[in-house]
Amino acid sequence: MKITLLGTGCPQVSSARRGPANLLDWQGKQYLIDCGSGVTQRLVEAGTTGRAIEALLLTHLHSDHLVDLYQLIVSSWHQGRDRPQRIYGPVGTKRFADGLMALWKPELDARIAHEKRPSTKALELDVTELQPGDVLREGDLTITAVGVRHQPVTNAFGFIFQDAHHRVGFSGDTAYCPELIEASRGADALVHECFIHREIMIWPGIRSEEGTRNVASYHTLSSEVGKVAREAQVKCLILNHFVPVEFDRAALLAEVRADFAGSLVVGEDLMRFDCAARSLTHNGAVIGF
Repeated sequence: MKITLLGTGCPQVSSARRGPANLLDWQGKQYLIDCGSGVTQRLVEAGTTGRAIEALLLTHLHSDHLVDLYQLIVSSWHQGRDRPQRIYGPVGTKRFADGLMALWKPELDARIAHEKRPSTKALELDVTELQPGDVLREGDLTITAVGVRHQPVTNAFGFIFQDAHHRVGFSGDTAYCPELIEASRGADALVHECFIHREIMIWPGIRSEEGTRNVASYHTLSSEVGKVAREAQVKCLILNHFVPVEFDRAALLAEVRADFAGSLVVGEDLMRFDCAARSLTHNGAVIGF
């Protein structure tokens, strides 16, 4: 299994950190986890395209995790995709996807009529709504939807990918979550969100203390994420989906390291982790663990 961090940011706009999205490659099959802003550009930068995606898995229906869904659909069509988009997500995913395609139907009808492309299969959506505990089977690969704690969002998942040799977890958005800890126990890697509360600036008229507390309540704080990794006994913790997008890297590492002694990575866009080789690649450099 190989993990590529496509977007490690959040709703804040950043050229360095695009919106939340991850790619998992298993035996040449590519699975996209979330579809945040800039995902189609990051896919190309990672050496692939939407044409190659086996399935898209949505952790939940917050805008920063799916805002580029229509862009993915249309760009995949332009890239020659010849099969429907397979999309898995929580209850509400089908309504959202149907509404999105209905919104863009006049524009899409005009494109289809004018561009005369040989197939419109890529514009068909095959949507499956998941429940906590559902298991998808893709040959020898299983993908388990773990219900996580992102209240007031009632339908939110982390995902566990597992075959005979490796296990990888993706947290999605969640507060401290015993269910996710148990599901990811012993994983080769856990890609986990990180809310750095001390770095959040209070701006009068824009961001209040109360609003910041509310948002922090359904995310995993930087002071907690190391404990999560330690309790789950994961081999490598990859921090991801940073709020805010700019922070003191050394301070974050020290904070998390106080609770977790395993391999620890501060994620960056386009980092790639190879479970079999136990190596991390970023900007052409390869780091072994």
